[in-house]
Amino acid sequence: MFFAIVFAVNLLVNLYIFFRTRAVFPDGTVSWWLAAIFFWIIAFSYVIGRIIERAGPMGVAEPFITVGSWWLGAMVYLTLLFLLADVLRGINGLFNATEMLSFSWLSSKGKTAVLVVYSLTAVVLLAGYYNARVPVTRQVTVQLSKSIPGGSQKIVLVSDIHLGMTITNGKLKKMVTLVNQQNADMVFLAGDVFDEDLGPVIQNNMGDLLKNLDAKHGVFAILGNHEFYGNASKAQKYLEDHNIIVLRDSIAILPDGTIIAGREDLTYERMTGNSRKSLDQLLSDVDKDKPVYLMDHQPNNLQEAASAQVDLQVSGHTHNGQMWPFNYVTDAIFEIGKGYGKIKDTHFYVSSGYGTWGPPIRTNSRSEIVVLNVEGNNN
Repeated sequence: MFFAIVFAVNLLVNLYIFFRTRAVFPDGTVSWWLAAIFFWIIAFSYVIGRIIERAGPMGVAEPFITVGSWWLGAMVYLTLLFLLADVLRGINGLFNATEMLSFSWLSSKGKTAVLVVYSLTAVVLLAGYYNARVPVTRQVTVQLSKSIPGGSQKIVLVSDIHLGMTITNGKLKKMVTLVNQQNADMVFLAGDVFDEDLGPVIQNNMGDLLKNLDAKHGVFAILGNHEFYGNASKAQKYLEDHNIIVLRDSIAILPDGTIIAGREDLTYERMTGNSRKSLDQLLSDVDKDKPVYLMDHQPNNLQEAASAQVDLQVSGHTHNGQMWPFNYVTDAIFEIGKGYGKIKDTHFYVSSGYGTWGPPIRTNSRSEIVVLNVEGNNN
């Protein structure tokens, strides 16, 4: 059902773009049909690439996924700009305010309008590509109401890396360098480390870069929904084979008494039919006089963490919508859709993520690494 809905939406959106774009197709029956076929190959190249990727030949899948990823981003802004043009044409038709907006899409003026729409979309995509490729390191201070070992702790948070066909070794190497520059006490990978299929990760030997992540007390990870879309057990093993501690409804207690808890993603429940542990179960035997840090990929039901006396919860998943205007959707769905928030005495940080899903584009945020400088009340 989900696939059918996605397919239908993709088809309808691309039909709308097609009927606007055809104004610039070349004249002549054969040329026109070749252009139309080319358009629809591009329109469905991401789906085609994902199907080929599952079958195995990465070299064949990669160009389809690359082109399709960019087209997914283009679809958003082509649709918005064509809709804006149609609305303005409709309003102008009522009031006949300007000759500029009085045109048919298949006229010479319409062809110019199509070229303008595509040019504006290209500018937006290029700016969004910069936002995605050039990460920012955010420094955030979190003041706890309890004492913590040493008076302060530094946590580096990275979420939604989406390693795979699109996010590869170059961006991962940059991430490892930025993380290690912080000399952190702990590194938290808050889910969606992998995009889905581990094939490109293994083929490009990304684990050799991952294992270089360094922190005083270790690197800790949880699984996100995309690990479950692929193979959660294989994802866990790959991380553990490369010196990363994976927490799945489990806790780690550091030598100084700090508690790090990691929850199963909500996708675990949908895919297995089993319930993940409640926070009361997960934290039943810990000393809550010590700092309690929680990783939960999706920032759902934040009241549960506040009631369980968690000091700091880190999450990802939302990407801050990744591309405008989808940030309004994530802000409506989640109590905290991005950045810092506080409920009762519990602090939250929802990262916009380091990688991207689908389009390698961010139009309303930068790719980020978050440095959480946690200070205690050690008076």
